[in-house]
Amino acid sequence: MDQTEAAQPVTFDIADDLSWRDLADALRAGWGDFLAHPQFGLFFAAVFVVSGLGLGYVMLEQGQLTWLIPAAAGFPILAPFTAVGLYEVSRRREAGQAMSWAQILGALRGRGDQQILSMGVIVFVAFGFWVIVAHVVFSIFLVEAGSGSESLAFLLSADGLAMLAVGSAFGAVMAYAFYAITVISLPMLVDREVDFLTAIITSLRVMKANRLTMLVWAALIATLLLLAALTALLGLFLVLPVLGHATWHLHRRAVG
Repeated sequence: MDQTEAAQPVTFDIADDLSWRDLADALRAGWGDFLAHPQFGLFFAAVFVVSGLGLGYVMLEQGQLTWLIPAAAGFPILAPFTAVGLYEVSRRREAGQAMSWAQILGALRGRGDQQILSMGVIVFVAFGFWVIVAHVVFSIFLVEAGSGSESLAFLLSADGLAMLAVGSAFGAVMAYAFYAITVISLPMLVDREVDFLTAIITSLRVMKANRLTMLVWAALIATLLLLAALTALLGLFLVLPVLGHATWHLHRRAVG
């Protein structure tokens, strides 16, 4: 093999016929994984919830409302990285392998090649970038509103609602881009010995080939996370693990 051939990126066969039935099958399989090993799902959900509550508490104590709102809105960006341990649970259950806390938590280190950690850096940088962009948008409206704009009542005013609308539009675009590069890449890095760029490219290919179905999956994830958050976050202890396991099974269906 010459150097030109060696430089060619690895490509994988992907499904281009994902349907709503595949989403239902993934959710059903995810529910089965959660029931089989609930301790792992509850643990990772607890880490996510406690981290979010801790972040919110610190910002409220410091009176940083303009930072708290974008941080809360963007915090779900971190959910896919939290779910890496859940992908490992599903992988081991599918392969009939033993489960232990050391093995499941060890999945966060990847295969010793730093690929999952590299994706983790991308996740946290994306979260930080979103918070900064949203804060800039909010600050523009707050300066225009003047005195009293730091209160919760401001959010219900015409200026406050306009601010939330603009921030939500920016957030939707960024959330879509982030979803596109992570929905398949993170479970793929747990499943296969590939570099994170190959995994990201594969995720984008799956999105392009199955755009409608993957958008439905994104909308379903967003809706379930929102409903779970409205239950004082208690619903996340069910929704987050089931969605994490289900995403693993959807990835297995999507990547040949």
